[in-house]
Amino acid sequence: MGKPHIIKIPILPFGLVNCHLILGETGCVLVDTGLPGSEAKIERALKKHGRSFRDVDLIVVTHAHVDHAGSAAKLRELTGAPILAHAGDLDYYAQRKKMTFCETGWFGRFFMRTGLILQPYAPFTPDILLNDEASPMDLSPYGVAGVARHTPGHTRGSVSVQLTSGDALVGDLVASGILLGGLVRTEHAIRPPFEDDPQTVAVELLGMVDAGMQRFHMGHGGPLIAGEVRRHALSLRGLQPGRMYGVQSPCACNNEQPGAERVRPGC
Repeated sequence: MGKPHIIKIPILPFGLVNCHLILGETGCVLVDTGLPGSEAKIERALKKHGRSFRDVDLIVVTHAHVDHAGSAAKLRELTGAPILAHAGDLDYYAQRKKMTFCETGWFGRFFMRTGLILQPYAPFTPDILLNDEASPMDLSPYGVAGVARHTPGHTRGSVSVQLTSGDALVGDLVASGILLGGLVRTEHAIRPPFEDDPQTVAVELLGMVDAGMQRFHMGHGGPLIAGEVRRHALSLRGLQPGRMYGVQSPCACNNEQPGAERVRPGC
């Protein structure tokens, strides 16, 4: 297969939130679906490149945060394409469980208080569900030369796409720019506002660089070159997870009102 064309679709201005189209030689794969209500922006990007919803062969959701999975159910309805994701985030896709968030700094704490990351979206069950033991999934049946594989660390069920062209689409394993990502300094790697396990992220990013990935496309900012991703990954190796926040049902050890609260052991 020839080299794919990767199209960044801005869901919010300045690269703050992105999803991506991969136009392969014979197929089209959508990576992430943006916030709820993003389908019109995705349709415009498809039309700009001579495609329609019905040309989408596969939807890959990299993880269960609302800015990546928010329009997945609607886009599956519009495209008829199956959704690929990982079982580690299944309870969140199905909206059976509230997510928790490990902040990476002051902006994560601020962002948590806005409540934006907590907004619900239409629940769905992925059609193709990777698990921890699964081998990378070949994407050539969907017209794209590459694989989708489990790359935990940002969330337990995070997934990345690695193409034979040397392009990796990694969701939120890394961001670039400032604050949420984007705006300025988009060539400079940063941690996203939330990250479950920085040391696992480091292992996954270094593994992709060592496997020959040259360009990293992400949900916030980007793209980044391999050398910058390596620098960032090395800086994560000694870090521990940040404070965990989430929305919890009342329990014996947490009598606070629901909201941006700390999740305590045992809850």
